[in-house]
Amino acid sequence: MKKNNGHISRGRHAMDYAAAAMEQLELYCVVHPGSPSAVRRPQLSFRSDLWIALLGPSVEEGIVGIGPTVSAALRAFDTQYLAGLRPAVEPVGKSGPPKAFASARRTYRNSTSDSKSHADPSGLAWPA
Repeated sequence: MKKNNGHISRGRHAMDYAAAAMEQLELYCVVHPGSPSAVRRPQLSFRSDLWIALLGPSVEEGIVGIGPTVSAALRAFDTQYLAGLRPAVEPVGKSGPPKAFASARRTYRNSTSDSKSHADPSGLAWPA
């Protein structure tokens, strides 16, 4: 058997590194139990001094978070995951609320018999 003069072999170092990363993932999930990272458990890898949290077949096709630490990569992953769930928002122009709201407002205002301001059933306050 070959002696290694007290040095940890590269294979042993990689296993220790992976175990530490998994421990950090577990701690992050305990602190953020409802986060996408805790629910989906992305794969962790380390490249060029950056941690990568990946859900999917590749960085190009999946959801990815990249950061200098495991927790930073998981936070970035959570942000990207949640951004993918949000619907696209139509920019509001100077003319007022988005068209869907404007037509709902118009329908509501036309359905009233007097010209006084009424409470909107949705709980949103529209100017008269």
